[in-house]
Amino acid sequence: MKKILVTILTTIIIMVSCTGNKATTQLFDGQNSDQWNIQGDVSIKEGILQLNEGATLLLKKGNYTGFELSVTARTVDNGKGLIAFHTDSNIENGYQVALNNDAESMQWWTKTGSLLGVRNLTKSIVKTNEWFDMVIRVEGRAITVKLNGDPVVEYIEPASPYRSAENAAQLLSGGKFALQNSEGTIEFQSVSVTPLGDKVDTAKQQSEAIDETTDHIIRMHQENFPVLDYHVHLKGITAEQAAAQARSHGINYALAPNCGVGFPITSDEEVIEYLEAMEGQPFIQAMQGEGREWPETFSKEVRDQFDYVFTDALTFTDTKGRRTRLWIPEQVFIEDEDQYMDLIVEKIVDVMEEPMDVYVNPNFLPDVMNDRYDAFWTNDRMDKVIAAMVATDKVLEINHRYKIPNKAFIQKAKEAGLKFTFGTNNADGDFGKMEYCFQMKEECGITAADMYKPNIKE
Repeated sequence: MKKILVTILTTIIIMVSCTGNKATTQLFDGQNSDQWNIQGDVSIKEGILQLNEGATLLLKKGNYTGFELSVTARTVDNGKGLIAFHTDSNIENGYQVALNNDAESMQWWTKTGSLLGVRNLTKSIVKTNEWFDMVIRVEGRAITVKLNGDPVVEYIEPASPYRSAENAAQLLSGGKFALQNSEGTIEFQSVSVTPLGDKVDTAKQQSEAIDETTDHIIRMHQENFPVLDYHVHLKGITAEQAAAQARSHGINYALAPNCGVGFPITSDEEVIEYLEAMEGQPFIQAMQGEGREWPETFSKEVRDQFDYVFTDALTFTDTKGRRTRLWIPEQVFIEDEDQYMDLIVEKIVDVMEEPMDVYVNPNFLPDVMNDRYDAFWTNDRMDKVIAAMVATDKVLEINHRYKIPNKAFIQKAKEAGLKFTFGTNNADGDFGKMEYCFQMKEECGITAADMYKPNIKE
């Protein structure tokens, strides 16, 4: 027995020595909140620490740099708040991680796990009124956030981080923890912290970080703009690889299976099977209706299980009964270009009557006409499409892959009050970073209020 105990103790000593970690400290263990300075309506009932609207807890002692903070928490109904680290007595310095599972929130792009202003998340993988485990780990310059064991944020603070004037103090340094409620009720079962050793190659970490001096994605996060690619396909990439790419780039993805005759999903049953396989994934779910048959192919009840539905006007039957797909040169039959352009506009207007939310690949032209895009898209033709979109309450995609529509159409759409999405429509596993979308955002003055809010399901 003595030999067994010695072996166990030796193993523990070796493990602690190898990790360089210190002992875990319980900051709340279900009994008291003595280690916190308390402001506002805070109570402990049946081992649950409850923060009501406006309440704040700031840790009294400690200056944590590298650490692993573990909490078990839940948001109650519309409860919202945050956990701050490396912060000060005014809770102004350092970083903040969101606690927000409210699907009805107007600021829908800062869900639970968001590293606010740096890696905002549009989809929460945990649910309102349900307990979840969150781990916030800071090791060197690397920040990781996990929910129920799954990583949702992986961020490395670069040597020259981009920060707006408002967020200038949002940097790694050292400091205290804070728990803060901004609305409703948030509850905690436990809060604990384990300090980490400081033997980290920060130079190597920062060599792997994104160069934020030129990165437009961090600028959108700092602006509190929803960073979502609304139009992504699992082509040449798995869901797990897409999630890893999302964490690396700081871009949220809405996955869209192609649904229609001759496409991967052709029935209600296949839609349900797909959505069940996606349960718990960190993606918004969109449906792409293909062809003109899709509204009859899929029931409304099944279509409504997606967060939104989109389609384009690239497929139609021309005046001679020929099935046309504008992206396939062999299926484009042009006798008079000007008349054909009017036909394209007519078909786009017709598509607006379909039961979809977002018009994608907008104003696409076949290759033989695309070099004169601006000439074909006259003011009169643009106005006809926009009028149809306004009348049917449709949303306009700004498409990175094809760099469409043009700036003139986007400006008209904005003046008409249309909402927007940014979409890639990738052909392979390289999603890019929505460069054209960002360019149009800047040139046309698109704000967060101009962006479409999906009907995100929990």
